Amino acid sequence: MYECIICCKRAVVGNRITKRGMAKKDGGVGRRNVRVNKRRFIPNLQPVTLMLKGTVQRALVCTACLRSGLAVKAPLRSLRRAAAA
Repeated sequence: MYECIICCKRAVVGNRITKRGMAKKDGGVGRRNVRVNKRRFIPNLQPVTLMLKGTVQRALVCTACLRSGLAVKAPLRSLRRAAAA
């Protein structure tokens, strides 16, 4: 599934509303809805190497979780080997 493993953020469905006409405050008779199209709001997910439950795993994480520090990145491979030895 295409979602963040930390905050479970996923794509949501919304509408793109097309309007026609001039607003009443500008001297027109008002704006009217012409059509409504479905659209998807997709989160900005990035593949990241994380430490999950003591193991190193690759997962999709949203940028909000990365910026806030909720996602703890795994150390580089060379550093993991040095720590294990």
